[in-house]
Amino acid sequence: MSNLTGFVKRLRDIMRNDAGINGDAQRIEQIAWMLFLKVYDVKEQDWEWDDDNYQSIIPESCRWQNWAHDDKSGTALTGDQLLDFVNNTLFPTLKKLPVDASTPIKKAIVQTTFADANNYMKDGVLLRQVINVIDELDLSDYEESHAFGDIYESILKELQSAGSAGEFYTPRAVTDFMAQMISPKIGETMADFACGTGGFIVSWLKELQKQVQSTADAKKYGDSIYGIEKKQFPYMLCITNLLLHGLDIPRVFHDNTLLKDVLDYTVDDQFNVILMNPPYGGSEKADVKNHFPADLASSETADLFMSVIMYRLKQNGRVAVILPDGFLFGTDNAKVNIKKKLLSEFNLHTIIRMPGSVFAPYTSITTNILFFDRTGATEETWFYRLDMPEGYKHFSKTKPMKLEHFAPVVEWWNNRREITVDGFDKAKKFTVQQLTEELGYNLDQCGYPHVEEEILAPMDLIQRYQEERASLNAEIDRVLADITAILGGGQQ
Repeated sequence: MSNLTGFVKRLRDIMRNDAGINGDAQRIEQIAWMLFLKVYDVKEQDWEWDDDNYQSIIPESCRWQNWAHDDKSGTALTGDQLLDFVNNTLFPTLKKLPVDASTPIKKAIVQTTFADANNYMKDGVLLRQVINVIDELDLSDYEESHAFGDIYESILKELQSAGSAGEFYTPRAVTDFMAQMISPKIGETMADFACGTGGFIVSWLKELQKQVQSTADAKKYGDSIYGIEKKQFPYMLCITNLLLHGLDIPRVFHDNTLLKDVLDYTVDDQFNVILMNPPYGGSEKADVKNHFPADLASSETADLFMSVIMYRLKQNGRVAVILPDGFLFGTDNAKVNIKKKLLSEFNLHTIIRMPGSVFAPYTSITTNILFFDRTGATEETWFYRLDMPEGYKHFSKTKPMKLEHFAPVVEWWNNRREITVDGFDKAKKFTVQQLTEELGYNLDQCGYPHVEEEILAPMDLIQRYQEERASLNAEIDRVLADITAILGGGQQ
């Protein structure tokens, strides 16, 4: 256990001397592929123990135990020899492993994990030092493995301050809260169509684990998850995360959810629960819109994911999804049509407004958690504004959001009532008629009443401006259409 103290710091100190590592994001990516191979090696030793006929998909010379482990006999690869092996044998071999539709998931993940991975280190002696630190981990020891799961979590958390990589990490307090509120049940399936580093999946499994009573339950537990991640690096982190959490078959795929026609989904493609934080403010290729019905084809990534969620939710299924304010107040055609579908075909029962700094420093755009289910049309929607905890001006790396900060929501959730603070609505119920007829599908209710100026990062500011401009343009178009109709301009 003592080896775990300062694990990340030890790696950082070694890598700082390597000319090939440029910044936090590369450092974490470098650690990631080595950790994956170490964790996978431990898993393979378990699988060989359970199955005498187990055959590794990795050639013997490329298995971690055969090239990375240093038995102190003086024969371990180091320096230029090690660098040559990693760059010219290990990576080309793992990238081209023979994988087809019949390859079991637990084997195929090696090739998909390495498809776009990189070795950034240029000093073979330093690389040997890093490998030795990672190889010291005793992941076969339950306590050490469990403790390392927490350390891995801290590595993922560092991503949030490593430039754009932060988009793949949702604070664990948020994923845990959403999983708790959704109340998983053994036998249910859960999906995340943009799963990043696997935070929602891990929070789901943590809640579900409490109900495992038998071998049959354990099988259902292991089969309950489904994830898709478009980008290579978070995909690698996610697979490692799930292997560390005891999932032998992580059903997570390196793919782009938005490249399949939503109308092609059948009941077999649907899930009991969907938990996710879709990427927002992102841009997809123009032809992505072709995979959606014309009235739902938005240029905003989060809107497209909302459509996917609605098409892939089972009857009586439940959803908790994080969406930016732009979705709530947006009145452009695609957003209004998505909200019409949401309110008329699903029961949008709760919207939790979250403080702006939850995702700091990655983005300062204010986000919301929408809870809905497929039990019928919406009749009423509750809004609840979660204010900053006492003593906090905003969340930060040193003062992150904690699960206990959701305590006021949990207390209110089970005892719903309207709340007004200083003349502003903090919790309020709206009928579907109010939301549609009176408010014109504007779901921006019970917002933050702060009068102080909100300072956004330049890209966030541009995104906010574009969303507000699109809403304003849609409003102007509607008013002009009404005026034209009154004046009889629509007559030919």
